[in-house]
Amino acid sequence: MKHPFQKLTTPFEEGHRSWSETYPRPAMARDSFFSLCGAWELSAVKNGEETFRSSVTVPFPPESRISGVERALAKGERWLYRKTFTLPADFCKARTLLHFGAVDQIAEVTLNGVSLGIHEGGYLPFSFDVTDALTAGENTLTVNVTDDTDTDLPYGKQRKKRGGMWYTPVSGIWQSVWMESVPADYVSDLEIRADLQTVTINTQGGTEEKTLSVTTPNGEIRYTYKGDSFTFTVEEPRHWSPEDPYLYCFTLQSGEDTLRSYFALRVITTEKIKGIPRLCLNGKPYFFHGLLDQGYFSDGIYLPASPEGYTFDIETAKKLGFNMLRKHIKIEPEEFYYQCDRLGMIVFQDMVNNGKYRYIRDTVLPTLGMKKRPFFRAGKKQRFHFEKTAKETIRLLQNHPSVCYYTVFNEGWGQYDGDRIYKELKALDPSRIWDATSGWFLGRESDVDSRHVYFRPFAVGKRGDKPVVLSEFGGYTCKLEEHSFNLNKTYGYKTYTDLPAFRAGLEQLYRQQILPGVKEGLCGTVLTQLTDVEDETNGLVTYDRRVVKVDPAAMSALGADLQKELEA
Repeated sequence: MKHPFQKLTTPFEEGHRSWSETYPRPAMARDSFFSLCGAWELSAVKNGEETFRSSVTVPFPPESRISGVERALAKGERWLYRKTFTLPADFCKARTLLHFGAVDQIAEVTLNGVSLGIHEGGYLPFSFDVTDALTAGENTLTVNVTDDTDTDLPYGKQRKKRGGMWYTPVSGIWQSVWMESVPADYVSDLEIRADLQTVTINTQGGTEEKTLSVTTPNGEIRYTYKGDSFTFTVEEPRHWSPEDPYLYCFTLQSGEDTLRSYFALRVITTEKIKGIPRLCLNGKPYFFHGLLDQGYFSDGIYLPASPEGYTFDIETAKKLGFNMLRKHIKIEPEEFYYQCDRLGMIVFQDMVNNGKYRYIRDTVLPTLGMKKRPFFRAGKKQRFHFEKTAKETIRLLQNHPSVCYYTVFNEGWGQYDGDRIYKELKALDPSRIWDATSGWFLGRESDVDSRHVYFRPFAVGKRGDKPVVLSEFGGYTCKLEEHSFNLNKTYGYKTYTDLPAFRAGLEQLYRQQILPGVKEGLCGTVLTQLTDVEDETNGLVTYDRRVVKVDPAAMSALGADLQKELEA
């Protein structure tokens, strides 16, 4: 019998910039960069005994094909990563920092036998000052990883028993590991806040006096100032949008420390236009025409084989006329957000859910119209990790202008205290739109009226005082077997057997339901979805990124018509 799971290759595996060559933090870059990606030793350990040994290619999770391992942790096992390295003789300055992009779920890090610390949570970066643990010659770095897919920690779409809308779980190191060297007085944090003309640069650490050099369309502007905060005004501002994603690059000099970064001038607001609540970009009504983006790849699962995978997804969405991606219950490496900044792709960013998901309570009953959530109190551990991760996510993505909108809870998964959490997170970043409860189980507090509609025709209907966003819809399936992961099972909400019918179905969906809704108050849509993912074949692009199922000209015409309808 033929194995149901196909090993699909993508176009990003050879001939592209590697993760070892890619600076992991483009919004706060230094010349000092030493990558620890590449070959590591990997062991599985259970009850103190080694049960498996291999070489693994970091930063790909061991479950992925291109990691060279293709193995998941068995019950009771943990991963032990080991890497030996020697730094260049001229690398180290006063202090040396070790950075991890993300390790799923719990990482205990040791360098040359010195314990550096423990990090919990599989989606956010963390770092250590390793100056005192380094040696002049060979160094040995070890990472002990525990991943039981603890649902009290954010876990996203991962499930041990994958299938349907749940995907293969990952574990261990799945983003870049790297080092940088800094002077004794260095800038440890950089925060940028900008509107349509005014920019504030906030820093932590570094020397008292700093020099800021900003490149503008009219030449370079230089400011010298003292302290940790500086505000200035940009003359003849050029505003960022998907149509003109202009980035102002700058250099910040603080003593011997030099940083490179960028900012953009843009605002996103809610306004009443002709009596209808609208989402506005840079003060004008804008239709947010988007796709659900799960961020899964057939080669590296949670990470594309090269950064080109992200560029391909963003550029393909743009060629199809879309201006927004809803990053669904996953936080990507900063490279993804940088490419969205650079290429002009708005990001609607989900928080990564935790807590138990109940199919009947969270999907079946709401789909049937029972959208009042039963009272639910999350446990102390769940609350702690969700709120901590959400706040750290805001801080991580603060400087990326493409991120315009946050979703707190999706379809009730782990939902609790929605009104309180909305207020607390909104206070931390009032410059973005906040969708407290995407889909259903609505509370009192949210910036938008966020709906999911799959199994009935969409109509705006009764409208309140908030912009209406159809934050999920569609899910139409067309399976191309030679480009599909699971040959035996298919998951989607409406099935087409050939591409012409699939394309016609999407055209009809938009023109008969979405376009009429724009006049009634619809401000944005998120079609399910950008790409196929494992069993799901409801993408506009196949899981291996080798076939675009729709016609770019026809899809671009739809996107243009949506904005025209809004402006008419």
